[in-house]
Amino acid sequence: MFENLALVGATGAVGKIVRQLLAERNFPFKSIKFLASARSAGKPICFAGQEHRVEELRPEAFTDVDLVIASTPDDVAKEFCPWAVARGAVVVDESGYWRMDENTPLVVPEVNPEAIHSHRGIISSPNCSTTQMVVAMQPLHAAARIRRVVVSTYQATSGAGVVGEEDLKAGSRAHLAGESYEYQAFTHPIAFNVIPQIGSQKHAGYTSEEMKMVLETRKIFNDESLQICPTCVRVPVANCHSETMLVETEKHLSAEEARRLFEAAPGITVIDDLNASQYPMPHACSGRDDVFIGRIRQDLSSPNGLAFWCVSDNLRKGAATNAVQIAELLIKSGASV
Repeated sequence: MFENLALVGATGAVGKIVRQLLAERNFPFKSIKFLASARSAGKPICFAGQEHRVEELRPEAFTDVDLVIASTPDDVAKEFCPWAVARGAVVVDESGYWRMDENTPLVVPEVNPEAIHSHRGIISSPNCSTTQMVVAMQPLHAAARIRRVVVSTYQATSGAGVVGEEDLKAGSRAHLAGESYEYQAFTHPIAFNVIPQIGSQKHAGYTSEEMKMVLETRKIFNDESLQICPTCVRVPVANCHSETMLVETEKHLSAEEARRLFEAAPGITVIDDLNASQYPMPHACSGRDDVFIGRIRQDLSSPNGLAFWCVSDNLRKGAATNAVQIAELLIKSGASV
């Protein structure tokens, strides 16, 4: 059913990882095309031992395409997704534009795979900080129902794109050399600094990034009663987002019970030995697809509270890997438009 694949945003940072994952995972397809903006049209892409030419993103490019994996800015997704759906394709979209649309399922395969069956041509993948959080929440929520989450994020500069990564590198060099540097992605220096704002002012002192975590999590779990208090912070780390999470459950879970639940859950790797200084860290988790959890402990301030540390590659599981997993789930389930 899904034999003819198109990758939109093929030349971007996430698009490059999607291409790598399609090859690594032996993703099944009969034909594949790579689409991007007019300025990238004609560029060569080597994939699976063959050279392809990037095609310009336009309505006619989706003729005879069954499945689309896309990573584009929101305004681009708003325009092109209806083009693809009108021509019979299903779109797995990484942008933020369709996530809260009532007719568009928001899917993390380890959490709510059944949601793909409600799609009307578009399936959204969540924000990167939301994705790793809900994967970590899932086993605890299934066992004891989470009622409240307090989460602080430590988000890498790669989450701000190529310019964010350049700001970290060039800004660090300039700082060490005692020179000035004009930041492109950030309103404050990120080198040797942390910035407690990601996104714009949105609601009651919370930023757009923080409200994504609230609204997307409730939609994924189909539970408007979930109480979530997020604080999102940009840190001088190249790749991998980290999160401290404090969850309160209806039913008591011990730290050891939580550890066993994490260890048995798909998509989670536990690294948790404080005595041996073993816990997830960005430098060791970069380039890997799992959500890594450590520092699992009881909350000293709440009888039903659990605290833990969570790290995930924001460009892989937070974006590219989750999208490819959704596409694989579509193929496996035989879902259709």
